[in-house]
Amino acid sequence: MTKYVFVTGGVVSSLGKGITAACLGTLLESRGLRIKMIKLDPYINVDPGTMSPFQHGEVFVTADGAETDLDLGHYERFIRTKTSKNSNFTTGKIYQRVIAKERKGEYLGATVQVIPHITDEIKASIFLGSENADICIVEIGGTVGDIESLPFIEAIRQIGFDLGRENTLYIHLTLVPFIKTSGEIKTKPTQHSVKELRSIGIQPDILICRSESPLPDEQKDKIALFTNVNKKSVISAYDVLDIHEIPSILKAQGLDQAVIDQFELIAEGANIDDWNSIVQLKRDTQYEIKVAMVGKYTNLRDAYISLNEALDHAGTHQKTKVKIYHIESEEIESKGTSVLSTVDAVLVPGGFGDRGIEGKIAAIKFARKNAIPYFGICLGMQLACVEYARNVMGLAGAHSTEFNESAEYPVIALINEWIERSGNTQLRDKFSDIGGTMRLGAQECLIEENTLAYSCYKQSKILERHRHRYEFNNEFIDMFNKSGLKISGKSIDGLIEMIEIDSHPWFFGCQFHPEFTSNPRDAHPLFVSYVKKIIELKYERIKN
Repeated sequence: MTKYVFVTGGVVSSLGKGITAACLGTLLESRGLRIKMIKLDPYINVDPGTMSPFQHGEVFVTADGAETDLDLGHYERFIRTKTSKNSNFTTGKIYQRVIAKERKGEYLGATVQVIPHITDEIKASIFLGSENADICIVEIGGTVGDIESLPFIEAIRQIGFDLGRENTLYIHLTLVPFIKTSGEIKTKPTQHSVKELRSIGIQPDILICRSESPLPDEQKDKIALFTNVNKKSVISAYDVLDIHEIPSILKAQGLDQAVIDQFELIAEGANIDDWNSIVQLKRDTQYEIKVAMVGKYTNLRDAYISLNEALDHAGTHQKTKVKIYHIESEEIESKGTSVLSTVDAVLVPGGFGDRGIEGKIAAIKFARKNAIPYFGICLGMQLACVEYARNVMGLAGAHSTEFNESAEYPVIALINEWIERSGNTQLRDKFSDIGGTMRLGAQECLIEENTLAYSCYKQSKILERHRHRYEFNNEFIDMFNKSGLKISGKSIDGLIEMIEIDSHPWFFGCQFHPEFTSNPRDAHPLFVSYVKKIIELKYERIKN
């Protein structure tokens, strides 16, 4: 039988439940156990796909094409098991399913209520997402006491009642603040948070206490006494400079062993040498590079969290500190490209909407003309094509129909738009089934030999995750190839996936999102190549 670990949070949000759950998954996975991770989100949106990054941060895309919470990105960076559409459930998704069943008459005329119908659907979703796992770690979003999360808390309480305590375990994450004016560590918020959780019917088995510094034994004793939690199960999760140190910190305090003991499992010892090696690599940095990430959600770090991490992973394996300068593309529109004068490279990420588009195009032109390494991802690739068409190929009216429906040269457009424009029956027959639909999830890409792309991947067929609707317009393929911009990768259907410029030190764009498959142990080859070239160019200049 699958065992279940439920992770809740109290006092305040953003304490790090996702990182904590992921690190526990790392420890248990290193002991030879099959781990699955699930995130339950209380918001009423069906998924975060239509939510602004300012509201909820990055939308993480799974291999099977689900638009999910960013915490699934943490899970995949810390454990080897991949998440799926059954790894993230929201209030909206649960209610949508229940209402659909009610409309079909599946409840046989019963009055549909939160208990049992909503809670039963939550439980069924958890069981679906945990199939074939030894241990499933379930993180409940929000904070205990929030009205939105009550059905989820009730559902996990029922699972504990149904399966017994030998198959379920509750971890509660709380804040233990330090009051500087009085010089005191305060445990009262944790006591009240546990009291709130117990009033709903859940007694936590393990407390993870977030604090600035390691928690003294005196405070651990007090917390254990007032919360009815064994002192050995009061874990201090203190601030560290590098999140990759967290597995070692939690292991040292016996978190994984406490889970193993409660479930009465026989498992090998945890081996986290790979994580310790990463921490050591980051301490041994020899170089430093500056990358300008030119986007439109730069005021919120979580909006580009997978990209930030992917750059960090590539830097770590080359003993390099990657300093990321998040630059608003609108700032370039108002101040010009002088804001890029001190950086070593430029990266334009994905995004939606026309705000700041011309600033991104200006940044791309700056990188291309000044031989500065450029990486364009999704929209960043599309705008690289627009910039090249305008300023190299002489197509002044080039644009994407996403931003200008009547563009004279629609080098980027919906598939059905360029099929209709061309009148090409072969194109119509080939792409009519795809049309203007969103491409989501992992899809195959074929790579041309003797290209930068091939030198990175060292194989001719790859799988990468997509999240976009607009495509490179295949009408312009020949024009681009003849002008010096090389198309180095295509989908199985013949859609353009990768572009590069041979005459530039490192100029590359991809339609997919490679950041979603990068992790600290296996840095993504595109980011590795990008960072390596930046180091080479920067330190060659310094030597000269």
